[in-house]
Amino acid sequence: MTHFLTIRETAALTGLSTHTLRYYERIGLLDPVGRRDNSHRLFSQQDLAWIQFLLKLKATGLPVREMLRYAELRRAGNTVESMSARRALLEQHTQEVQQNIAALQDNLRVLQAKLVMYDGMLQQAAA
Repeated sequence: MTHFLTIRETAALTGLSTHTLRYYERIGLLDPVGRRDNSHRLFSQQDLAWIQFLLKLKATGLPVREMLRYAELRRAGNTVESMSARRALLEQHTQEVQQNIAALQDNLRVLQAKLVMYDGMLQQAAA
């Protein structure tokens, strides 16, 4: 038996607001979500897994327009063209994330050097 989640349960699990979940569905980031007879949304485990992936893309700085492109390619199915394009998009983004990490590590080294400098200055001032 498949377990479905309400929009509130999905919001609580993902950290997204119900408004954002509706927006993502409206713009096409989410496929049309199943509905109850009363038209309330029901999210499947597959929907939840997709949302979690979108959150990873968002957290790593992928613009919404690129997430939309990826979603569009995903809906095209597992054709060679679609899979190749999705892979290329993720490969490009991975390179950008790696560059951002390298820049952050460089910035961290500068901050750590400043902390060491202030530790030395404070020790001299206390002596």
